[in-house]
Amino acid sequence: MAIILGIDPGSRLTGYGVIHQTGRQLTYLGSGCIRTAVDDLPTRLKRVYAGVSEIILQFQPDMFAIEQVFMAHNADSALKLGQARGAAIVAAVNNNLPVFEYAARLVKQSVVGTGAADKKQVQHMVKLLLKLPASPQADAADALAIAITHAHTSQQLLKHRK
Repeated sequence: MAIILGIDPGSRLTGYGVIHQTGRQLTYLGSGCIRTAVDDLPTRLKRVYAGVSEIILQFQPDMFAIEQVFMAHNADSALKLGQARGAAIVAAVNNNLPVFEYAARLVKQSVVGTGAADKKQVQHMVKLLLKLPASPQADAADALAIAITHAHTSQQLLKHRK
């Protein structure tokens, strides 16, 4: 039994998704986006850190899963993304949460069945897997998909230990 917080990091928009895992059963607890809405990067990073810290306080997760950095076409964007990831990870570590990282292709493979899935496919599968009445916003769906990936991965690890 565990509460898993998934994070889809971004310097302007960071998605989050929280699920409860009991064995193979996954239950939706909440999701949304941390919107930074300012121009200077240091203030955006402060807001990502504060937002993730607030979500941790609200949901009291046992585990923290985040998307790994991928090489973007724009080096400046990749650096900002990495810094937003860092701010989120520091919030998790400061709250004594174990941190797990997953590649975007693995998340898509785990949730949709193909590492080349698009955002609409991820949204649709998250809706089905968590039995939601509507598809979550794209960044929130990505964060929920990261949490689902961690749940599936941890189940596989438990199965192999037996």
